[in-house]
Amino acid sequence: MTEPITWLVIILLIIVIIIILSTIKIVPQAHAYVIERLGTYNGTWSVGFHMKAPVIDKIARRVTLKEQVVDFAPQPVITKDNVTMRIDTVVFFQITDPKLFCYGVENPIMAIENLTATTLRNIIGDLELDQTLTSRETINTKMRATLDEATDPWGIKVNRVELKNIIPPAAIQDAMEKQMKAERERREQILIAEGEKKSAILRAEGHKESVILEAEAEKQSQILRAEAKKEATIKEAEGQAQAILAVQQANADGIRALNEAAPSNQVLTIKSLEAFAKAADGKATKIIIPSEIQSVAGLASSLVEVAKSNN
Repeated sequence: MTEPITWLVIILLIIVIIIILSTIKIVPQAHAYVIERLGTYNGTWSVGFHMKAPVIDKIARRVTLKEQVVDFAPQPVITKDNVTMRIDTVVFFQITDPKLFCYGVENPIMAIENLTATTLRNIIGDLELDQTLTSRETINTKMRATLDEATDPWGIKVNRVELKNIIPPAAIQDAMEKQMKAERERREQILIAEGEKKSAILRAEGHKESVILEAEAEKQSQILRAEAKKEATIKEAEGQAQAILAVQQANADGIRALNEAAPSNQVLTIKSLEAFAKAADGKATKIIIPSEIQSVAGLASSLVEVAKSNN
């Protein structure tokens, strides 16, 4: 009897240990556990060590508190100008209240997807095609505000909404490509025309500067030639003046020497005859002889005649 009782006690101890171990739970970082007691919400466990009552308590849901990303499939929408296109969205959300997330809505992700689709249709319905393609940031902001307000009772906070792709119909895509091609060609023609215009302006400015530089060079050359001619004229005049001064000085020195020598009348008469001889050697047809030289000449002629008669 003693041995079966011992085994029974051991088995009971093992069962108790297993039950105790099963009640010990450790909640990891960025997670939360929703606890129910007898099917009723009992509390939310945060990060750390916890123990639950055996049998009557259970973990209803394990919730992650990290930011999550959901990529929804493209949704068909119609713009204000009746163009059907497909748009897929990306939603960034975070669970802020595990209790509301657990009991607020049956399938939160599906609810967010449907809410995103209806909100997107409402926003795109007020915009035309061109506005839709160029107003991504506006659409994102409106969708985030609407989704965040709608998901607040579910314990979810929508941090960001992005339009991933906007897919217009094939005909619209072809028309857009043609429009873009025409716009690129137009810009190319404008750039070519502007380049030619700038090139012509630069050539004209270069020719203008060249003409101005040539005129300036010619002007400077004329100024230099005039200054050189002026200096040459001045030097020539100075040389002539110095020559005249030298002649005048020589004449004055000669007169001074004559005055100092006090020549006799005979000497003066001889010098006059020498001067008359030089004057007679010229080409002049008429020579006016001073009276003093005439008397001397008459005396010379008389002497010549006397000499001839003596011979």
